[in-house]
Amino acid sequence: MQINEIRRKYLDYLNNHGHVIVASGSLVPEDDPTTLFTGSGMQPMLQYLLGKEHPEGTRIADSQKCFRAMDIDEVGDNRHTTFFEMLGNWSLGDYWKQEQLTWFWEFLTKELNLSSGKLYVTLFEGNKNIPKDTDSVKIWKKLGVQEDHIFFYPATKNWWSRAGIPDNMPIGEPGGPTSEVFYDFGTAHDNEFGSKCHPNCDCGRFLEIGNSVFMTYKKIEAGLEKLPKKNVDFGGGLERLVAAVENQPDMFKTTTFKPIIDEIVSVTDRDYEQNKVAMRIIADHLRAATFLIEDGVVPSNKDQGYVLRQLIRRSIVKMRSLGLDVRSPGKIISICKQVIKMYDESPYFSKPEKSEKNITDLITKEVVQFSSTLTKGLKMIDQTPAERITSEFVFDLYQSYGFPFEITEELLSERKIKISKADFDKALTKHREISKKGATKRFAGGLADHNEETIKLHTATHLLHYALREILGEHVQQKGSNITAERLRFDFSHSQTLSEDELKQIEELVNSKIKGNFDVWSEILDKKDAEKLKAMAFFGEKYGDKVNVYFIGNKGKEAEAFSKEFCGGPHVEHTGELGTFKIIKEQSAGSGIRRIYATLSKK
Repeated sequence: MQINEIRRKYLDYLNNHGHVIVASGSLVPEDDPTTLFTGSGMQPMLQYLLGKEHPEGTRIADSQKCFRAMDIDEVGDNRHTTFFEMLGNWSLGDYWKQEQLTWFWEFLTKELNLSSGKLYVTLFEGNKNIPKDTDSVKIWKKLGVQEDHIFFYPATKNWWSRAGIPDNMPIGEPGGPTSEVFYDFGTAHDNEFGSKCHPNCDCGRFLEIGNSVFMTYKKIEAGLEKLPKKNVDFGGGLERLVAAVENQPDMFKTTTFKPIIDEIVSVTDRDYEQNKVAMRIIADHLRAATFLIEDGVVPSNKDQGYVLRQLIRRSIVKMRSLGLDVRSPGKIISICKQVIKMYDESPYFSKPEKSEKNITDLITKEVVQFSSTLTKGLKMIDQTPAERITSEFVFDLYQSYGFPFEITEELLSERKIKISKADFDKALTKHREISKKGATKRFAGGLADHNEETIKLHTATHLLHYALREILGEHVQQKGSNITAERLRFDFSHSQTLSEDELKQIEELVNSKIKGNFDVWSEILDKKDAEKLKAMAFFGEKYGDKVNVYFIGNKGKEAEAFSKEFCGGPHVEHTGELGTFKIIKEQSAGSGIRRIYATLSKK
């Protein structure tokens, strides 16, 4: 039972229980500038968990593509990956614990035929403010879970919010107690991780395969208050479910990764068992890179593009360590083609031939470029006296040429030079802390907080998009945005640098629409009706049968509105609230992509 079949079984099962199946959102969040990537299945659902009406109703299910950049350094063991799929289902004020736990148990034991004796469950033990989850334990026991397979844990393990435990939740953040299900591979316990094994032990015996969050609370100044409706937020790692079904603790030996690993073995002529770490990194990173490019990310030195570039470059380094001449991209490209081939039954590559060309062209360009950089870095190493090759030198190579510590260490070992990984890590940690502080400041007051100035700038992106299409042509398509309380950044398809005259015309057109004080409103429509109105959709997103469309024009005259976009909001109610629009910079954001930075000043 492979990944495409399990995905299909899950969605069919939930559909048979009254859930509307919605398409996966993009790996690049459309309206959340607080994060670079979609890192969890609930991320696109946040506004609905907080009370907004979902266009498709109160029972929703999907398989959401996810990417977690923070896991890059963990890849190389038998289970960590950067890209993964999260199966999800939600009850938005509809069903509750009885239905959720029963359905998931039935899916595991009847649809996937997992042995109940291999399954363990965990629950929230409660604290001084939130009661112990005694309701869930009663349900689990009635379903047949063995007494000694039930464990209670504190909030550090069985509480979910994006910020972690209740004390760390920001104002307005939803959260709640969880009940997780673990699969027992039955492998021997490693005493390095404690004298006694249990579901949350890190020895590798247990693997979490599903997490039911009972989203009941919202953080307020005084602590926690109950949400108006009880919500269920379930997430189950699809790749992990495959590992459980195949009883295979090594994720990279499952059918999800085996064809990719087999291709790496073929092109390098090396054995997997002797080169596990390198091959796992290559398989994960090129798989993730393939999906990121499909969702519109291009290699660059900033934001999502920087992460993509690191994935590709680290793969190149690991391929070189396996003896491959990385100046020729053909063998790396063959691995990416294998990824696309594996997912031909998935909804993620609607036009595989077109996707393949775009992906292979971008990766080929990046391989050729980094091969040149690699040559320069190697020359620098060869020309530097041994006594000057310190940890600081190695970190400079990392910053200047993108050389990971591993490749520099390998090359220096040929000259019998020892360098300190600990000192390199200190320099890297310091660099990341500085970057993190900058990012925190940059993303402060994002849309997730509904900051007034950010909402104004978000509305202004709709006007900017309209003006770009009017002045430059209808080939212009939005390719991404980032909005803080201070400015907006808008990426769009266009092949040429904008002239001063074009920038002036765009500014004037946006400001004329602001001065016109037009209405801004939204309607939930059938997708077909929205398309008839020529409402625009972006980011390669796939939408359900019901969509939320924002209009700008004269309210009640949707067909005559000059701006019509699929969008979740929020926005101001009238364009006259925005102030004066000013473009502050225009530049390239990649091949065929331009980027505009703009601000709003008070009226």
